[in-house]
Amino acid sequence: MPRFLDLFKPISRIIPEVKPPERKVSFQSRILWTLLALLVYFAMSEITLYGISSSGASDPYANIRIIFASQRGTLMELGIGPIVTAGLIIQLLAGANIISFNRSDPEDRALFTTASKFFSIIMIILQSVLYIIGGAYGEINLVKGVAIFVQLLFAGIIIMLLDELVQKGWGIGSGISLFIVAGITQTIWWSSFNPVTVDDGLRYGGIIAFFESIFKGASIWNWFYRPSGYPDMLGFITTILVFLFVIWVEGMRVELPVSHSTYRGYRGRMPIKLLYVSNIPVILAYALTANITLFSQFIWNRWNVGNTNFFLNMIGMYNQTSSGLSPIGGLVYYTTSPGNLTNVLINPIKAIVYVIIIVGICVIFSITWLEIGGLGAEQMAEQLIDSGMQVPGFRRNKNPIISLLNKYIPTITIIGGLIVGILASVSDFLGVYGSGMGALLAVSIMYQYYQTMVQEQIDDIYPFLRGAFQKS
Repeated sequence: MPRFLDLFKPISRIIPEVKPPERKVSFQSRILWTLLALLVYFAMSEITLYGISSSGASDPYANIRIIFASQRGTLMELGIGPIVTAGLIIQLLAGANIISFNRSDPEDRALFTTASKFFSIIMIILQSVLYIIGGAYGEINLVKGVAIFVQLLFAGIIIMLLDELVQKGWGIGSGISLFIVAGITQTIWWSSFNPVTVDDGLRYGGIIAFFESIFKGASIWNWFYRPSGYPDMLGFITTILVFLFVIWVEGMRVELPVSHSTYRGYRGRMPIKLLYVSNIPVILAYALTANITLFSQFIWNRWNVGNTNFFLNMIGMYNQTSSGLSPIGGLVYYTTSPGNLTNVLINPIKAIVYVIIIVGICVIFSITWLEIGGLGAEQMAEQLIDSGMQVPGFRRNKNPIISLLNKYIPTITIIGGLIVGILASVSDFLGVYGSGMGALLAVSIMYQYYQTMVQEQIDDIYPFLRGAFQKS
């Protein structure tokens, strides 16, 4: 019986790909390629999809677009959502041992990449169809539906290739991370200084609206808080506090002393960060809730418009309004953020259940990712021994090191999942610009980029150290 990855050999020739550079690209050139990818992303974020109406319908995905680097009604409608969802699927298949491959075998790595891109294209097609049939663009005819589908498919493949371009050595870091942090930065800037006047008579930007409220003689509370839900000074202050908190949490870690088994004088420390699995759990959690919303809208539009089917009502119940679909019951109702403080006070039960669901999913994904992502105690012990390191006071054997790591890793993983889950869900209530998960992602991604760029510069200046970095 052929392996799962072997099934992708026939299509590996037709799946679009970016060839890796034949020799190492200079640091300056990689900066330019990264900026070019970013420029293409911003351009696609501003190009409106042909065939859709510019109605003021509410956006059911507003709270999760930040994590998918998505812009409503543009070529970036899907953002990186299909790529993230495809990654979730293939990692779950790998965790269930359906996909087995040798990471040191170039052919297996190439087939794994092909499988990832294949699932990404499938998700682009599926999500595009669900958006169109599910009524995200209202009532459209067949011709417009096909036109929108072609645009979304083309844009999704371009984003997939841009991510591959950056990752394969032409750029720096990850394309997905680059687009996420670009979208977060854009959202924070827009929420602060957008000069467009909105329904409450103030400018959209929270900082501009703050001074407008003062000049108009509004109450002090209304200087800081806008019941309409638009960005306000309370959200701006909370955004700063959340960023400071995330920076503080990112620096918290447990450090285990290590030494080299050959070089007796070498001493070091092995850090185990409080956010051990980083931002992966919150990305996967919101990818899951986004797909729940997408599929529930499709099911409701096709088979349950009157909310009369008991079993389908458990998935999602909606109310059709002039501004779009509004969830009023079922699972999707409790996986959708209630929004600002006013809505939380009106319906505290929904807010509490929403927080519990998001935190629970984050903790579950954190624990699951230990094995799927190769971050468990056994894998870390193997890496430590294979690199020639050991923990002083312990035999250079895998089992005692696993026992030591098991005292820290599972507990830290659960605590980290709780922190990112609470931060991501509760911050939505306080109007944080770019959301709490946006702050979490921005800080961690920018820190990773800082480390990568420092390493790249050292590689260029001191080429003889390159081997040391590759082994570490």
